[in-house]
Amino acid sequence: MKKLKFGIPKGSLQQATINLFEKSGWKININGRSYFPDINDDTIECNICRAQEMSRYVENGTIDAGLTGKDWIEENESDVAVVDNLIYSKRSQNPARWVLAVPSDSNLKRLEDLQGKKIATELVNYTRRYFKERNIDVKIEFSWGATEAKVVSGLVDAIVEVTETESTIRAHGLKIIHEFMESNTQLIANRESYKDPWKKKKIEQIALLLKGALRAENLVGLKMNVSEKKIEAVINILPSLNAPTVAGLYNSNWVSVETIVDVKTVRDLIPRLRQAGAEGIIEYPLNKVI
Repeated sequence: MKKLKFGIPKGSLQQATINLFEKSGWKININGRSYFPDINDDTIECNICRAQEMSRYVENGTIDAGLTGKDWIEENESDVAVVDNLIYSKRSQNPARWVLAVPSDSNLKRLEDLQGKKIATELVNYTRRYFKERNIDVKIEFSWGATEAKVVSGLVDAIVEVTETESTIRAHGLKIIHEFMESNTQLIANRESYKDPWKKKKIEQIALLLKGALRAENLVGLKMNVSEKKIEAVINILPSLNAPTVAGLYNSNWVSVETIVDVKTVRDLIPRLRQAGAEGIIEYPLNKVI
C-alpha cells in the first residue's frame, strides 16, 4: 500500500493543526512523546517536527508534504512546491508579521539607522539577507527565545520578531519601526513527490478538505420555517453564500428556508428574522464548506 509521509508542525500550531484535521475528517492521536502519531487513514504516515525545520525535510524528501510557515521557507531558502495557503493560528485571526522593534524612547526610526547596530532574532538568514540587499551593515545574533527582553536589557539594539496583535511588543515598552513580511501557514510538498500522481491526488485531497474546514470556522447554517406570505420579507433579510434554499412543506402554505451565514451576523440576524415572521429557527455548526 502506498503511503504519504505528512509533517505536522510541532509547537504553537500543533494543536490547532490536529483540531483542523479532525474537522476535515482525520483523527490524529499523539501517543506520549512519540514523533509518529496515529491517524485514522492507512495511506498517511504522520511525522511531527518543528515548523522551523519542516521545509528542509520536505525539500530533501524525508517528508512528502507538510505544514509550515511561509517565514521558515524563506529562512531556509527551501525549494519546495507550495500547494496552498492556509490561514490559521493558535492565537488570533490576525496575520503573523515579522517586524523590527526598538525601545519606545529609541532614536532609531529607519532601517538605515541600524547601521553598525546589533539585532537579535530567530529569523537569522532572512534578516541578514534583507539588510545585505540594502547595503546596511548590521550584526545579527540568533535568539533562542525571550527576544523582547534582550533589547529591553540593552543586550542588543533592536529585534526582529513575529507578532500578530503587537500586545507582547507593546507590553515590553517597544515600538515597531519596520515590517518585513506577513507570514501564513502553507501546505508544501516535495517536488518529486508532487510529480507522483497518487501522492499529488492525496495531497490535493488534504488541501481541499483543510481549506473547507477553515472556511467553515466563521460560518454557521440557519434553518427556519416561513409562511408563504412572509417569505419575501425573510429572504430580503438573509445573506447567503449564493441564494438561500427554499422548499415547500408537505400539505402546507409554509416553506422551509436554509442558508449559510457569517457567525458574526447571527446575534443580530435571528431577532430580525423572528420579527419578519420566521419560526422554528435552528442554528447549527459546520465542519466544512467546499
